[in-house]
Amino acid sequence: MVASAIDPTLEKYFAPCTGGSILDEYAHSDTLDCMELLTEEQMIIRLLIALAVGIIMGLERELSHRDAGIKTSMLVAGGSCLFTLIALQLPYALTGTIEGAADFVRANGQIDRIIASVVSGVGFIGGGIILKNTQHVRGLTTASIIWATAAIGILVGIGLWKFALIAALIITLTVYFLRASGISDHTGRYTTMAESE
Repeated sequence: MVASAIDPTLEKYFAPCTGGSILDEYAHSDTLDCMELLTEEQMIIRLLIALAVGIIMGLERELSHRDAGIKTSMLVAGGSCLFTLIALQLPYALTGTIEGAADFVRANGQIDRIIASVVSGVGFIGGGIILKNTQHVRGLTTASIIWATAAIGILVGIGLWKFALIAALIITLTVYFLRASGISDHTGRYTTMAESE
């Protein structure tokens, strides 16, 4: 069985039936028969955790006075979590029974398609953030943080909230320290056409 990253104190909110994450459910076809519908309480807790982790992701942007700060990151993480929860609940909503949901997942496997659509959609948001002028490209880090925030929201949605929290901290602290150290400072590196002639 796939190793679980679920805290035992929160297990009742994240363990559909095998004591692990929803990935445990889909990792082996014999456990698909054990699928249980997530309760509203479980979904709300996952959403709240995703929003909190999104705040962590947006903190560096906010402290650096950059675009896509806390509110944007929080919304991207929360939205990604919601789409993931929809993907997890959709088989049951379409079939009305746990057995039908398990059969639906075996036959269609729509969960990965919905998650892939989230990644594509967030890519469009990121593309709108990136600006190019004659001197240089701006917004790549912000767009990348939005993209990573979506991935973290998906992780929370599938129940891997500990890993999502650790990933958010690592990403946020790395970007913050790179900016604070000046390693990623591109000021003065670019010249205009007039200056180079």
